[in-house]
Amino acid sequence: MPSLQIVVASTGFAGVRDRVLEAFPDARLTMIDETALRRDGAAADVLVPTMARVDGVLMDRVRGLRLIQQWGVGLEGVDVAAATARGLPVARAPSAGSGNAESVAEWCVMAAIALSRRLAQAERAIRGGGAWGAPMGQSLLGRRAGIVGMGGLGEALATRLRPFGLRMAGIARRAHPELAERLGMDWIGPLDRLPDLLRASDYLFLCMPLTEETRGLIDAAALALLPAGACLINVGRGGVVDHAALLAALDSGRLLGAGLDVFDQEPLDPKSPLLTRPNVLATPHVAGVTDASYRGIAERVTANIRRLVSGERLENCVNWDAIRAGR
Repeated sequence: MPSLQIVVASTGFAGVRDRVLEAFPDARLTMIDETALRRDGAAADVLVPTMARVDGVLMDRVRGLRLIQQWGVGLEGVDVAAATARGLPVARAPSAGSGNAESVAEWCVMAAIALSRRLAQAERAIRGGGAWGAPMGQSLLGRRAGIVGMGGLGEALATRLRPFGLRMAGIARRAHPELAERLGMDWIGPLDRLPDLLRASDYLFLCMPLTEETRGLIDAAALALLPAGACLINVGRGGVVDHAALLAALDSGRLLGAGLDVFDQEPLDPKSPLLTRPNVLATPHVAGVTDASYRGIAERVTANIRRLVSGERLENCVNWDAIRAGR
C-alpha cells in the first residue's frame, strides 16, 4: 500500500506536524503555505487547512484528495458546498472535551486579568525604574461579563470566570435557562438580546464563529453600548469585530483595553495600528495552542484519518450525509 500523504496548508503550527507524525510515522507529510499550494499544487490523501482558504480551485490543485480534515473546529475558510460537489468529506475536531475549549478559556481569563491589572504598564514601570505602587489595577470581583457564543468554549469560559466573582450573562442560538442555572449565569438569551448584554458587560468575551449573521456584529454602535471602561476580548473570529470601530473606541478612552487572538486578516500585518496601542493585548492565534489542546485534537484528527484508511464512517464530518445522498 502506498504511504499516506498528508498536506498541511501552512508553514507554521509546527506542533501539527509533530503530532500527526507521532501517529503516522511512515506518512509523507508536507507543510506548504496556501499561496504555494495554489501555484504548485500537491498530491495528498488528506488536506489539513489550518487557516488557509480552501475553495474549489485549491481542492482541484490537490491530486488524489480524499479528506479535508481541519485541525480544530473552524471551517469558515472551507467551501463545504464545493467539497460536497466533488465528493470530498470535510471534518472538524470538536473543541469541547479536547482540551481546546479549555485552553482558549484559560487565555480569555489571562487576557482579562492582564488588561485589568495593566500588566504591560506595570512591566514597563519596573524595568524602567518607575515609581513603585503604580499603576493601579482593576479587579474582576463584582463586575459583569457577557459571553457571546455559549458552545463548548462559552461553557468552559463561564466555568472559569465564576470563581472570580463576576456576574455573567450569555448569548446563544436560543434562550437556555437550564444552562444558565447550571453555570451560575444570570441569563442566556438569543442574539436579539445582544444590546441588553452589551449594556451590562464590563468584560465582553466573543466566542462565536464567523457567519453572515455575525460578520461585523461588533461595530461602532455595538461598542457604544458597552459601559465606559469595558474590555473586549475576542477569541472567536476576527471578522466579528469592526477593527476600525474598535480602534476608535480605544483611542477615545471609552474602552479599558482589548485582548485579541484573532483578526480579520491573518497573519496580521506587523504594522497594524492595533499593535501600536498600549491597551491592546495581541497574540498570533495561539489561545488554543497548548500541549493539552494539541494532544486532544491530535487524537480526534488521527482517529478520523485511520477511519478514512479503513473505509469507516468519519466522525464530525459536516457533509457526510450529503455526499452519501448524492451517490
